Amino acid sequence: MSNILFVVTGADHWTLKDGSQHPTGYWAEELVVPFRTFTGNGHEVIIATPGGVQPVVDAGSLAAEVNGGQERADELEAEIGRIAQLTQPLRLEDVDPDAYDAVFYPGGHGPMEDLSSNAASAHVLTSTLASQKPLGIVCHAPAALLATEDSENGSPFADYRLTGFTNTEESQAGLADNAPGCCRTD
Repeated sequence: MSNILFVVTGADHWTLKDGSQHPTGYWAEELVVPFRTFTGNGHEVIIATPGGVQPVVDAGSLAAEVNGGQERADELEAEIGRIAQLTQPLRLEDVDPDAYDAVFYPGGHGPMEDLSSNAASAHVLTSTLASQKPLGIVCHAPAALLATEDSENGSPFADYRLTGFTNTEESQAGLADNAPGCCRTD
């Protein structure tokens, strides 16, 4: 089966325009459901974060109201506790992207803080793109593409279409007016 690298934010906050820090991390469902799907189909998932720090789940992603009820929120939290790789992730700086068959980036506001300017993440992204291996980037994680650069000082992803958390959604979450940037203009 395949080895799949999950690049997960190591940030526990997002610094807003006014200097305040919005508590965040990775979004539970965006990590747990793909992890469960891949491992349930016999694939090995390896988790890496900047500096190898233990990633933090965004507490908001475990709220009953965003999970269709407390039972589902509790299930997600329990599954997070069973993912051993979250307790000792690899250092992203030490990762060789060629060692993996696919790469996946879960979202949450955390990538806006650290992956958007992380050189190791940029290397994983550009190497994966060049290799034409599967690359999944979810919700706020496209912010990581901001760190990529090609030989002409542009992004190698410039001609690609992608989806991401929209400005409208950021407004609905109450953060757009104080956000240093948003992932996608509607």
